[in-house]
Amino acid sequence: MGGRPSSPLDKRQQQHLRDQVEALLRNFLPQYRVQLAASVLQQISRELVPQELAGCQLLHSKEYENGGRPLGSAALTGYTVLTSQREYLHLLDTLCPDSAGDHTQEEPDPLLETPVSFPLFLQHPFRRHLCFSAATAEAQRAWRLALQGGIRLRGTVLQRSQAPAARAFLEAVRLYRQHRGHFGHDDMTLGSDAEVLTAVLVRELLPALRAQTQPGLRGAGRARAWAWTELLDAVHAAVLAGAAAGLRAFQPEKDELLAALERTIRPDVDQLMGLRGRVAGRLRTEVQGALECCLRRRVDAQLPRVTQTLLDMVEAALAAVQTLLAQGMDRLDRHLRGNPSGARLRKEVYSFGEMPWDPELMQACYREAERSRGRLEQLVVPFGFLGAQSLVFGAQDLAQQLMADAVATFLQLADQCLTRALDCNQAAQQLEKVRGRVLKKFQSDSGSARRRFVCGWQLCIFLPFVLSQLEPRCKAELLELEGDVLAVGSPALTIEGIYEDVIRGVLRQRIDGELKKALGASDISCALDSCSEDPWDQAGADEETEAQRGICPKQPGSRTEVQPLCPLLPPRTFRS
Repeated sequence: MGGRPSSPLDKRQQQHLRDQVEALLRNFLPQYRVQLAASVLQQISRELVPQELAGCQLLHSKEYENGGRPLGSAALTGYTVLTSQREYLHLLDTLCPDSAGDHTQEEPDPLLETPVSFPLFLQHPFRRHLCFSAATAEAQRAWRLALQGGIRLRGTVLQRSQAPAARAFLEAVRLYRQHRGHFGHDDMTLGSDAEVLTAVLVRELLPALRAQTQPGLRGAGRARAWAWTELLDAVHAAVLAGAAAGLRAFQPEKDELLAALERTIRPDVDQLMGLRGRVAGRLRTEVQGALECCLRRRVDAQLPRVTQTLLDMVEAALAAVQTLLAQGMDRLDRHLRGNPSGARLRKEVYSFGEMPWDPELMQACYREAERSRGRLEQLVVPFGFLGAQSLVFGAQDLAQQLMADAVATFLQLADQCLTRALDCNQAAQQLEKVRGRVLKKFQSDSGSARRRFVCGWQLCIFLPFVLSQLEPRCKAELLELEGDVLAVGSPALTIEGIYEDVIRGVLRQRIDGELKKALGASDISCALDSCSEDPWDQAGADEETEAQRGICPKQPGSRTEVQPLCPLLPPRTFRS
């Protein structure tokens, strides 16, 4: 929407932003180093403890991350897609409240005021807005769904990663903000590492920036609002460039640190975990009274309703996945019985393999994840939880991943059982058996996944709140025991980390008990050491940094060839 002739920031402002980024990194990187050590210790300790939960039965698929090199790309983190020109113009009117609705003295902007039949507006709180126009309503819908999928996958890249560095980074961001008085979980941790730090800093700078610059903005009404977005975009770009450069400079040190931590922690893991257990026991005794009081007065009353709302959300999304999966397998069975070598069967196999990455088809599942959002927000806002978008993205990621895993499992099992020696009816009978096996595996994996999802998000909702309530009372106890932890000389153990593990453990027991009641079974396996605290507990993404490429979905219709399915069924292609 227009060119960018020059930056609205003068040299003094640019230098000020560079100084702010440097200050952020000076304060953040020491916390990041500590969390890298803690994350490595956690990973090693998990390897040494037998897991009570059975492993996933479905094969894991990562094909949705593959794709050819795009002609261009844009980082979609944090954007919202609007398809109403009136809604977008209303949004502009609210950006500068002092001039909202005052359009009498402004010249109409032909680009904004001209009616557009099928627009797509991408709005971001800190970045330049983008505007596109589709040729038809069908194309507009296809692009909206594709863009929303790209926004989600770009936003959750760190949350889906199982790499110790990614987990350490997110934990370091949480603690950095917590030390500055921000205990509640929110959506600022969506995106790559540099994008997350940029969102944190820009949010901190925003009040002063608004007070200092908005009164001096030229123009009125929407022209004034547009000037404000131009300024924010320049600030965001400058901060992002500095944060990305700082994290790239830290990368060699991080790699060396991770290797050194692996060498030093693994031989001493038993000693470290023993010390952690002893200190945790003493801390538990010291804080038990205050913790139980906080839980009884502030958490217990809301825990059942939050648990049920989360269960309703994820169960509805996964039920929609199972319905789509069963329908897809049934279609394959019908067409195999009718015409095993025809073009129609080839098309059906292709469509089945593409299901997890078909935005239109998966919309039924994604929409179910959105339905409980309003009710959930009303329940959790009193606890300082402002991460509803992250939560919805997590449920949608889970739905897509389980669909992808089930499809990959079905196709591989079909490869194993279908041979050219089988006639049409025999092949269909084999596929019917495969269908039953895949549905059983899906039900097992989805049951485990919903428990992990609910446990993990309950912690995201309640843990920061409980920590904020206990902080004034428990500082003395932490100081008394800090010497014992410092004496061991390992960066993997900190008194703050052990203290939070104690609070987390007690809270997880509460969550586990409530979840068992909600599911109506006493043998639900969501025990203290087997239920992951991470709501994105899947190997759905590798760690990604700002140095790696951004993700923008290809134009609907682009695809990537993959290997043939089996001798009887034709080759398939998947949407990239």
